[in-house]
Amino acid sequence: MTPAPMWTHQALPAMLGDLRRLVELESPSDDKPLLDRALDEIGDWAADRIGQPEQLHRHDGGRHGDVLELTYHGTAPGFVLLVGHYDTVWPAGTLAGWPWQVSDGIISAPGVFDMKTGLVQAVWAVRGLRELGLPHPSVHLLFNGDEEIGSPASRGRIEAASEDALATLVFEGAIDGAVKTARKGVGIFQVTATGIEAHAGLDPTAGASAVHALAALITQITALGALERGTTVNVGLVRGGTGTNVTAGEATCGIDVRVSDPAEMARIDAALAALRSPDPRVSVALTGGWNRPPMTPNPASEDLFARAYKAAIEQGLELRQAGVGGASDANFVSALGRPVLDGLGPVGAGSHSRSEHAIVDHIPERTALTMGIISSLAD
Repeated sequence: MTPAPMWTHQALPAMLGDLRRLVELESPSDDKPLLDRALDEIGDWAADRIGQPEQLHRHDGGRHGDVLELTYHGTAPGFVLLVGHYDTVWPAGTLAGWPWQVSDGIISAPGVFDMKTGLVQAVWAVRGLRELGLPHPSVHLLFNGDEEIGSPASRGRIEAASEDALATLVFEGAIDGAVKTARKGVGIFQVTATGIEAHAGLDPTAGASAVHALAALITQITALGALERGTTVNVGLVRGGTGTNVTAGEATCGIDVRVSDPAEMARIDAALAALRSPDPRVSVALTGGWNRPPMTPNPASEDLFARAYKAAIEQGLELRQAGVGGASDANFVSALGRPVLDGLGPVGAGSHSRSEHAIVDHIPERTALTMGIISSLAD
């Protein structure tokens, strides 16, 4: 067995201290001041744990979280990109009613699984490689603060940083211990129907109901789902009208589309663009688009998983791979045909829910696995 697992088990108490520090830095995606404060501390913490980076760049995210890039030189040619987001879905003040708790080896706290444990594991993996003197390529760490809202400010940075990388490792939570080698693409759309308002009782034929038209359109929209192709369509938000006695002048619906096959994106686009109201007096407008392309296995990623599997075997583990319906920043890298593995973060569950948790015993194991994967790329 390699020395990494023993080292990471010894480091676990310090890693847990770091994790609590990061969890207690509230960093909701829509709160720029809190995101700035969190990234300031994350940069200081990474430097404390690994040392001052050879290169440091902080990119302004505008109204979104900034992107921090840190580069540490290795002992072998090339570099590996480690990606993790520091924003969470939890609003400011959540910690007051849901503080850090550890019970029976389970950590419960907002953002602990998605994905602050992953940040801790990534940083400590780099520290471990350096302390143990293991051969490894240079390591480029990228922390972004807008993943939970689709990475509008950081997508370009991630795509640029992954160019020529030997591998990109993304530290979202694992799925029952498996790394993620496939993810669905995500489209977020809105359909708006605009009709003619009128008094529903006094003049029922004068109006053209946007609500009635939209109700008919929703059945067409949901029929676009094709489970046999891995495509799901969900209308999750519906709004419209101003009163029960008013023929509705406007109505909207929000649509979530998930696709496994990139070809499905064109089919969905064409079908949504072709939507027409059953009442010609009601106009229909489509907005939105594709948030992330599908993450589908490519030869480079398949080779990377094989390398990761071997590194796991050397540590006495059997690594599994899985596909999931959610999306992440790994989708961007995969769509470019580059080698990427996701789900290298904690073992746990409950993303975006009050059941969010991470399992303590797996933290050193996953950190050691990351060390093994990076070190294997030194050859």
